[in-house]
Amino acid sequence: KTAIKNFAIWARNKLIADIHYRAGLLGITAEGIANPLPQSTGDTEFYDIGTAEPYSIHGQAVKQRKRLAELLNKKAEESDYATAYKYVLEEVAYTWFNRLIAIRFMEVNDYLPSHIRVLSSESGKVEPDLVTMPFDADLEFTETERASVIQMKQDNQLDELFRLLFIKECNALNEILPALFEKTNDYTELLLSISAIDKEGVVYHLLNDIPEEDFDVEKGGQVEIIGWLYQYYNTEPKAEVFGRPSGTKIKKEDIPAATQLFTPDWIVRYMVENSLGRLWVEGHPEQKENFLPSEAEQTAYREDHSIQDGKWHYYLEEAEQEPEVQEQMAEIRKEYANLKPEDIRCIDPCMGSGHILAYLFDVLMQIYEAQGYTRRDAVQSILKNNLYGLDIDHRAAQMAYFAVMMKARQYDRRILTCGIVPHVYAIRESNGINRSQLNYFGNSLNETEKNTARIQMEELLDTLVDAQEYGSILQVENYDWDLLHCFVDDASMGGQISMNTLHLDDTQIRLRELVEIGQCLTQKNNVVVTNPPYMGSSGMGRKLSNYVKKNYPDSKSDLFAVFIESCGYMVKKNMFQAMITQHAWMFLSSFEKLREKLQHKDTVNMAHLGARAFEEIGGEVVQTTSFVLRNSHIADYKGTYYHLIELATQQGKEDMFLAGENRYTAYQSNFPQIPGSPVAYWVSDVLPDIYSSANKLKTLGRVTLGMRTGDNERFLRLWYEISRQKFCYSALSARAAQESGARWFPYNKGGEFRKWYGNTENVVNWESNGFEIKENTRRVYPQLGENLSWKITSEDKYFTKGIAWSRISSTNFGVRLCDSNLIFDTNAPMFFPDCEDWLEYIAGFMCSKIASGILQILNPTLTFQVVDVGNLPIILNEQHSSQVKQIVIDCVQLSKTDWDSYETSWDFQRHPLIRPVSCLADAYTAWKSKCEQHFWQLKANEEELNRIFIDIYGLQDELTS
Repeated sequence: KTAIKNFAIWARNKLIADIHYRAGLLGITAEGIANPLPQSTGDTEFYDIGTAEPYSIHGQAVKQRKRLAELLNKKAEESDYATAYKYVLEEVAYTWFNRLIAIRFMEVNDYLPSHIRVLSSESGKVEPDLVTMPFDADLEFTETERASVIQMKQDNQLDELFRLLFIKECNALNEILPALFEKTNDYTELLLSISAIDKEGVVYHLLNDIPEEDFDVEKGGQVEIIGWLYQYYNTEPKAEVFGRPSGTKIKKEDIPAATQLFTPDWIVRYMVENSLGRLWVEGHPEQKENFLPSEAEQTAYREDHSIQDGKWHYYLEEAEQEPEVQEQMAEIRKEYANLKPEDIRCIDPCMGSGHILAYLFDVLMQIYEAQGYTRRDAVQSILKNNLYGLDIDHRAAQMAYFAVMMKARQYDRRILTCGIVPHVYAIRESNGINRSQLNYFGNSLNETEKNTARIQMEELLDTLVDAQEYGSILQVENYDWDLLHCFVDDASMGGQISMNTLHLDDTQIRLRELVEIGQCLTQKNNVVVTNPPYMGSSGMGRKLSNYVKKNYPDSKSDLFAVFIESCGYMVKKNMFQAMITQHAWMFLSSFEKLREKLQHKDTVNMAHLGARAFEEIGGEVVQTTSFVLRNSHIADYKGTYYHLIELATQQGKEDMFLAGENRYTAYQSNFPQIPGSPVAYWVSDVLPDIYSSANKLKTLGRVTLGMRTGDNERFLRLWYEISRQKFCYSALSARAAQESGARWFPYNKGGEFRKWYGNTENVVNWESNGFEIKENTRRVYPQLGENLSWKITSEDKYFTKGIAWSRISSTNFGVRLCDSNLIFDTNAPMFFPDCEDWLEYIAGFMCSKIASGILQILNPTLTFQVVDVGNLPIILNEQHSSQVKQIVIDCVQLSKTDWDSYETSWDFQRHPLIRPVSCLADAYTAWKSKCEQHFWQLKANEEELNRIFIDIYGLQDELTS
């Protein structure tokens, strides 16, 4: 993958640079479009390139250059010229990258119709075989072109000849792969700069940087290499999107690069085998041995994942069910048994470059062959009946189309000449359609049918306005699609030729595409498998944000959650939905309503992956889960869950899954018994019992966020950066703070993990009761009026004793007792008890292992949300209250002594090692001994607290589980 990644990133920059250079020769630069020099004629144009002789173009090139200029000007009207120039030329670069990679894959696997290599030579010579034998490749040449080829060979103009032949080959491949190899007789051809012999060229690097075996399906290569190249090609654009200024929305054009993430192969296999595979074997159990590995085969595969035995090694047997559940499942399986292979409709609505579609194809082939179909019949049926794909990125859609066709070619050598077009679509928008031309369609229909079709087509066009903003989450009415197909297939000018009929053919092509896309969006499927885009609401553009708020209010916080909901609408009753998403939907309060909806579906199984499930993503931020849902609701259905989050590598997670480790079974109906209904599959029945007898923390006081200053650079400092004369750290009430006349006051801002006491280094400008902060808030957020509580939250609790914690932490949950001398931040939420007598007791519980463990159930993310902390179960035990209170006071004092021994504390007096030189060794020994004593005393106190609360909560041995 390193070689693939390095090549893709380098090739993108090289192609873009070469295309910019070619455009510059034509007077087209990032600054603008130059006019031809005065000596130009209708057939020849000259451009000043700063050399003695101007650059000239002739004939067809003049028309191509004009087309490029027109397109740039049109795109500039939609945004600006610089943006248009950037995206149009990058589009050209990717078009040629696509075709180079596709031809490389085809020539290595001998899939080219002529069986003559285009980029390389089977003998290993530098000159490609196509250049050596141009007239053996079944390419069509005019007499003029034939003469030019002969002349270029005689003059040893290899690069000029290679460029001509490469374009010819691309145009010839249009006959068998039209969606990828579109005719290039336009500006893309004009801007192509390619060499067969230049060692610094893209072709040379493609041949030499990536081993040929990586493309060869007979030697372990896979069509998925196309997907990896696509993802890595977008590495720098993706980094550019994520490096955008804070608060900037992601542009429609940048969404594909920002959200494209190639799914690990084993996750694809898990999702497909447990959805499509399960659908088939549950309906045809007699065929199980054809697909599922024996114990010996599974053991061998665990030791060597490269084994290609065609078995479903990631399939999970269903958890053992109660008799009543088994009876209901038997009825559902009767429906599966009646399915024929051609009845199974599978879709990936976020197909990217087609990785999932390719494996769906493999599994479908196995099903067809198990039913006795010939390979040829099976391949054709799969393309016609089974596979569907959608994506907003037409470049990715081209690659997905290519991947599906290459997978078909792998099984049937004649398929490319059959003219079958797979149901793989780039979502198009209806913007710019000339609707007045709808009058020229549907002439063979009767008047009623024509009017109906016209109305439905208008509605469909309305729905698909800006469709590329929304993609597969678009909600489309289920129209009479047969009628609409008849309508758009029947276009006639009726003998009229006018401005109204101009480009009618183009309108018909676009309408056909839109009808196919609309039908694909509305159809119900047996299997939906996808890896949707991950994008928080803060990154969504205005149109997308408004659309998801209106149509998906229960999942609007992130696009992946919207897709969980929208994919559910694509699934037939009792059929399967398999996805990999971020795992936030399982726990966060913002997705609670979505979880309630999912309670009406059965979770068949889940691979809970956590962080680092993708080799390409480091860190802890992207935490994922892959799961299979069945669109049915069976009370007391028990799902299977794999807890793989502790493993730190993609490979480690896969190995643990295959080994069957960390496997749980759980009743989905148990989840709502825990506050917030988290998908806490690993929890025993003890926790619901605790909640039935305990108070929630939020019922015993206020759990709240604090202030958002709106400008931390201006209003916050570290205490040692300010004048002591303007700092007050002894005000025990808001009134005392105002009367002090000070400018700066202690400010709790969260900080690193620390328990009991500390993390008080910041100060805030709260002079005159926060006058400057409040005035700034009114100026920046005028819509708040005088109600500033959204920013200056819980002001009545400033300078009040309470319990604080750091809202964001990469480690454990730890609370700190805070004196009545500070203000607190939104990143340091606090709890203020109604009865202060219980303050230390509650702090003791919140610092215990029990509280930390329960929070990991309520929300196992990096954020300790107010709502989750407020749902902690508190058992107020009079018998142990005094003992707990005294232990907590001791812990706070020990922690304060530690905090005050460093210069970061404003109560710091003198470092323990500041002594006369002769006493330094003794001072160090005494200081070290004291530190160790305090540490072990604190540990002993915390262990004693854990023992007390284990007894109070009746957990005993349940704590570890």
